[in-house]
Amino acid sequence: MKNSLLRGVALAATLLAFSAPLGVQADTAAGAYLAGRHALISSDFDEAAAYYTRALARDRQNPHLMEQVVLSQLALGKIDKALPVAKHMEQLGLRSQVAQLVVITDLIDNGKYEELLARDPETLGSGPLVDGLITGWAYMGAGSVAKALEQFDLVSQQKGLRAFALYHKALALASVGDFEGAEAIFADESSGLAILSRGAAIARAQILSQLERNDEATAFLENAFGTTLDPGLQDVADRLAAGEQLPFSQVTSVKDGMAEVFFSIGQALNGEASDDYVLVYARAATHLRPGHVDSLLLSAQLLDVLGQYDLAVATYKQIPPDSPDYHAAEMGRAEALRRAAKPDAAIEVLERLAADHPTLAPVYSALGDLQRQQEQYAEAIRAYDKALEYSDEEAPARWFLYYARGISHERLKQWDNAEADFRSALKINPDQPQVLNYLGYSLVERKTNLDEALGMIERAVEARPDSGYIVDSLGWVLFRLGRYEEAVEHMETAVELMPVDPVVNDHLGDVYWAVGRYREAEFQWKRAISFIDPEDTDSEADPERIRRKLEVGLDQVLAEEGSEPLKVVNDQG
Repeated sequence: MKNSLLRGVALAATLLAFSAPLGVQADTAAGAYLAGRHALISSDFDEAAAYYTRALARDRQNPHLMEQVVLSQLALGKIDKALPVAKHMEQLGLRSQVAQLVVITDLIDNGKYEELLARDPETLGSGPLVDGLITGWAYMGAGSVAKALEQFDLVSQQKGLRAFALYHKALALASVGDFEGAEAIFADESSGLAILSRGAAIARAQILSQLERNDEATAFLENAFGTTLDPGLQDVADRLAAGEQLPFSQVTSVKDGMAEVFFSIGQALNGEASDDYVLVYARAATHLRPGHVDSLLLSAQLLDVLGQYDLAVATYKQIPPDSPDYHAAEMGRAEALRRAAKPDAAIEVLERLAADHPTLAPVYSALGDLQRQQEQYAEAIRAYDKALEYSDEEAPARWFLYYARGISHERLKQWDNAEADFRSALKINPDQPQVLNYLGYSLVERKTNLDEALGMIERAVEARPDSGYIVDSLGWVLFRLGRYEEAVEHMETAVELMPVDPVVNDHLGDVYWAVGRYREAEFQWKRAISFIDPEDTDSEADPERIRRKLEVGLDQVLAEEGSEPLKVVNDQG
């Protein structure tokens, strides 16, 4: 009886916390915890940090609350606010990878290398890769290069860690002026460094330049990235071509090396681990090296993916205009603004960037995409014109520029230009299902070259049988060709793939009508009307036309429109 009463009280408290407004919830420990948990699930790290801190103030020895405070503050990049709680967790003997990461970062920041070396990795570590590489750099900081190199070699013997360890060994050697030793590691094909990262490639180019081997550095960059380079890499290539001896700037201190540890681990985990987990490594790298552009870009990209657009925009803005990677930051900032439903601001960013980088094709491509999404088709065409002008003639991605420009022409009813662009896209990528479908469907709607359209759409369906749009196109071209019975199966499949799409449901209704399945046709038309978004002015589904079909049938609507009548109507009662 007593246990039942206690369970009832607990349930009532929980229900009260859920039902109360968020501000009221946060006035209680349980409410603050629930609000913090909800915020963290939504990746709202600012709110999570505030609510978990409030909950922790009411329950100071709660390990879970402590860890969530540390995680939220670290995700915000506020290590100074995470540190007191992280230290308290260590003092209590609580094991937490994220708390230990914060403490380790603080020790690095303050140059306490001997203290780092004295830590027990079993109880105070942050994982074998982090601990192993940090120990190597700690030996460098303590003045023992030989022990550092031994440590990197030790880590390299662990399964899957060879490339990481040898990369940091090369950086350590270069940081003390042993460029020959560093290049020997990079040149060893068994090291796995050839494809490690963009940063590793720049590091090697700088090392070769220090060895007065600029030609080899240039050839290496071209082999790794091709002849069309982004502005950051182009800046390196131009300086090499001018005969400049590039300084080794990838790692200029022990602290830089440790920042590179956190960044390279985060980069490796990106796409493999959860985004918030990767984010803490990127934030730790930036804390140790605030000007580490790659870690800033990684943090901003992760925040964008997590839906924290304001934080992403603020992080992108930390990259200064004089950085060779400023263009990448601005393109990222524009994308975050777009996702934050601020398209005008995003367009402004890209237009300004295009003015600053008038020959950079990706900027015009991104600008055209955004303008097309905003139905600014004439402006989008001009942007795609520039993107095509400045992109490499042999670039495989040029098909998309033609395709996107073709869509813009089609939307402006400039069909001849649109068709030319679609066919140009297919010359580059003959089996591209999006282009095959768009051109094929457009030909069907224009009632021209129907046999060719059918062939295109059949190839598109073969490539993308799970695409409702493409399967719908196949059913629709068969309908246009009067092959109604064949159209039924494909149109039913399209509705299964896209059950709430108004156009697909409308098409299935027409096909049912054509084979005499009138009640089913009316049912599909009613479904189509129910799925139409009144704010979607670009939808092909015309609610008034569908209502007219419900009143008088498809045959009469076609007659009223002056269209060709259905070829065959199989009356199945």
